[in-house]
Amino acid sequence: MSPDPWPLRDLVLRTPRLELRPDDDAGLLELVAEAEAGIHPPSEMPFREAWTDIPTDRFGRSILQFHWSQRAALRPEQWRLNFLVRREGRVIGTQGLAADDLAVLHTVATGSWLGARSQGQGYGTEMRAAVLMFAFDHLGARRARSAVVDGNPRSLAVSRRLGYLPDGTEEFVLRGDRSTEQRLLLTAERFQVSRPGWTTEVEGFAGCAAVLGVRTRRDHP
Repeated sequence: MSPDPWPLRDLVLRTPRLELRPDDDAGLLELVAEAEAGIHPPSEMPFREAWTDIPTDRFGRSILQFHWSQRAALRPEQWRLNFLVRREGRVIGTQGLAADDLAVLHTVATGSWLGARSQGQGYGTEMRAAVLMFAFDHLGARRARSAVVDGNPRSLAVSRRLGYLPDGTEEFVLRGDRSTEQRLLLTAERFQVSRPGWTTEVEGFAGCAAVLGVRTRRDHP
């Protein structure tokens, strides 16, 4: 029997309270509903791309198209996994993990959002820690990058809690005005000091390693 052409369907990360799986169409419909219920006050914009400003009649479709495009573009040299984050079976947000030339650069990047009704309960830290453990313990990453737009203190607090250090800033235009993004960097060594006292449970990784450009012992002479 030929191997599953999309082994990511079997990948699961579990934490004490959450379950993370790469996005699928049924789950994306739940994610759209969560986004439509609200992510942030209209007066704020915590994202570099103001995607939550998209008009209501195109909002849900744009979320689906973004996730479909990321899934379709995945290749070992460049990929982004968008994990659907579930609490007690309900989708509450998404946690992204991305890498370019992982086998050479050993660096990943993260991005995420939670529905407003699930914020302030520690889920943001837990889901970020889940993918960091996956990256450092299973993917062979040595560094993780993140970024936070000015005016998003919760995201910055998560990064600081997990041990990230400042790594420069960048100015850009957001909603027609100048804004600043703070870049953050976390090394595998520093994460060992700040990582939570639990370990992410990972299932289905063996079949995904090659798809994500992870070198195994069999790949080396």
